[in-house]
Amino acid sequence: MLVELAIGDAYGGSFEHAYPSFVAEHNTMAGYVPHPGQLGVPAGRYTDDTQMTIAIAELLVSGRRWTPPLLAEQFVRAYHRDPHDGYAPRFHQLLSEVQDGEELLRRLQPQSDKSGAAMRAGPIGLLPTVDDVLYHAKLQARITHDTPAGIAAAQAAALAVHYCHHRLGPTADVARWVEAILPEDVGHGGWARPWSGKIGPQGWMSVRAALTVLAAGGGLARMLHTCVAFTGDVDTAATIALAAASRSPEVAQDLPPVLWRDLENGEFGRDYLVRLDEQLLRVT
Repeated sequence: MLVELAIGDAYGGSFEHAYPSFVAEHNTMAGYVPHPGQLGVPAGRYTDDTQMTIAIAELLVSGRRWTPPLLAEQFVRAYHRDPHDGYAPRFHQLLSEVQDGEELLRRLQPQSDKSGAAMRAGPIGLLPTVDDVLYHAKLQARITHDTPAGIAAAQAAALAVHYCHHRLGPTADVARWVEAILPEDVGHGGWARPWSGKIGPQGWMSVRAALTVLAAGGGLARMLHTCVAFTGDVDTAATIALAAASRSPEVAQDLPPVLWRDLENGEFGRDYLVRLDEQLLRVT
């Protein structure tokens, strides 16, 4: 799961908020391309979506009881040991300045409804019960996105993984299943409402786009291509969609080999993700 979502993030990151003409020309799945506005960032490098997901996965593997200070400490640690781009500018600056989780909690103003809590929630979906998923998704969301919409987006993203991992039904029904569990409308118009057009910054937008792609079926390659074709915040939608789809027996695991080969592979790159994935699936 972690490698697939990182591929979605890294590939989608090349097209995040890029001009539609650039997306149409380069969204070919033939390999990673440099983002036109971030030419100093190597193609194939994942963003904050994957880095924060790694932080969540490592906590799950550790078996420790989650608390806000522990979560905040993990986010700070993951960033400082291997700084990556993609964070919102103010949060990026804050992570760069703080030395530990307690300082992060003191200085944070977590009233955001954007996608940060949803993009990192995938591994939580591997937990055994819906109640476990809802509790842990909410707890981690409240660190940075303590709003009804921010929390709901994180819970919906994690539930999509839970549905696919535990084989609760066909992927065509995933959005309706999520909506039955999270019926409250927090501005998104319903999780089962198909998404179209550019993906905006709110977390529910990326989640609804990802659920639309999941419900339409097909293989991972088609899903990744479709997420990017929406334009806008496409790396987050791709991260969420591929996290869930990679755990479904219905979905062809057909990502192009070039995307596996050229995904960044430093200390916390592809090989590390493979090992962490194995640990994660053993303990959840």
